[in-house]
Amino acid sequence: FFVTILKAKGTLKPAVLETIFGPLESICSASHVLSLHLERGNLGLGLENFCQNLELYGHYAENLKKANKTLKEQLRKNKSFRRFKKLQETRPQFQGRKLEDLLPLPLQRLQQYKHFFRDLLENTSPDSAEYQRLAKAVKSVSEVSRWVQDIIHKRENSLQLLRVQKLLKGQKTQVLTPGRWYIREGWLLVVPSKGEELKRRMFFLFSDIFIATKPCHPLHPLNSNKLACQAVYPLHQCVVDKVFGHTQSQGGLLSLSFPHKTLLLMSSDQQDINDWYQSLTAAVRYFPE
Repeated sequence: FFVTILKAKGTLKPAVLETIFGPLESICSASHVLSLHLERGNLGLGLENFCQNLELYGHYAENLKKANKTLKEQLRKNKSFRRFKKLQETRPQFQGRKLEDLLPLPLQRLQQYKHFFRDLLENTSPDSAEYQRLAKAVKSVSEVSRWVQDIIHKRENSLQLLRVQKLLKGQKTQVLTPGRWYIREGWLLVVPSKGEELKRRMFFLFSDIFIATKPCHPLHPLNSNKLACQAVYPLHQCVVDKVFGHTQSQGGLLSLSFPHKTLLLMSSDQQDINDWYQSLTAAVRYFPE
């Protein structure tokens, strides 16, 4: 409904078509061959053949970010493609889904294959002729599935880093750093050392740093929805302690000790403070030296 017709019509240049759909045709072809083998009862042979094409899914996953970007560009500047896409999306086969929703489907299918092959292996006798081929297929699909999950995980992490970078006022704090992983964010109360009132601050935890921010003035012409960075604490040499007893088990208090500063953080929600404690201790423990 998309690739074949677009090829015939020449609505998109071949290079653009290739970028948007990646190795989709090869994936469809491999699936079709598997389907024919299954219909004829040649499970072992079908799986063997199919596993030789599994890396196509990895290449498809690697291409997906570029595919979505190119698709957006074409929709902006190519009127005939925009019209064609809208028309095709009304087809009943797509159940109201857009092309953007259809593109990740082969990767979901890979996950389904993984579970299906595992179930099949568990219900096959180890003495049967198909068992070894099935075991090999399960191993191959699991490896490619891990590769794909890794690509997706990295992409989601990049989007989180970019989102936080855009939330912060100015460019002084560099969030987008290679190798950094986003962990969590949330509001906590800072307990000052000299009996002043509690300060509500938004914190962002990454794999190597902990950022404290406060909201910009609501009437600021440019930054009313942004956060001003107050401090960046490196997790290197950070010690996390849970401090109990300041209230009757409602909420809790965390102590974060850095070489030149100690932070006391409080929440009235017991679960929230527990979650923060676990996230912080895990981040500190796994900090790459």
